[in-house]
Amino acid sequence: MNRRYVVALLVVLAAVALGSAAATEQRVLVVEDAETGETYLDVPVENGTVVAIEYNHSVEKTRVYDEYTVRGDSLEMTRMEFESYGWGLPSRANVTRENGTFIYDPPGSYERLTVAPGRVAGHTLYVDDRTYDLVAVSDGRSVTFSIQHRSGLTALLWSK
Repeated sequence: MNRRYVVALLVVLAAVALGSAAATEQRVLVVEDAETGETYLDVPVENGTVVAIEYNHSVEKTRVYDEYTVRGDSLEMTRMEFESYGWGLPSRANVTRENGTFIYDPPGSYERLTVAPGRVAGHTLYVDDRTYDLVAVSDGRSVTFSIQHRSGLTALLWSK
């Protein structure tokens, strides 16, 4: 086979592969600066992906865990765990206890969720099996979480 044809065939195959990747749409969890909109993280997600934030309560100095599940383009709050009743925690909620931890199934679904990571609280973000130090990622600045759509190629190239 002529060398020109082989090169042309490879170029066409590469263009088709890139076109297919660009045409494929993927959902991503976007973590961006709440004030400037600067993107800190783009993490691929799908329906059922668990997104959680864990931190130490600033007054009680006890662990708080807020769990959300990706449902379409929203984050549905599906679980909250806390070890003591402190400011901002659901003191009148219908909770159960497991190993000394209060478990709550809160209502709520959010298209945008704003969090103020703190160095004392040590906010950690979990996306399924991935872990991110939210304070380090954002330098302690308030962030907004949202589910957005990206082309497969964009999600692959810009995933942080």
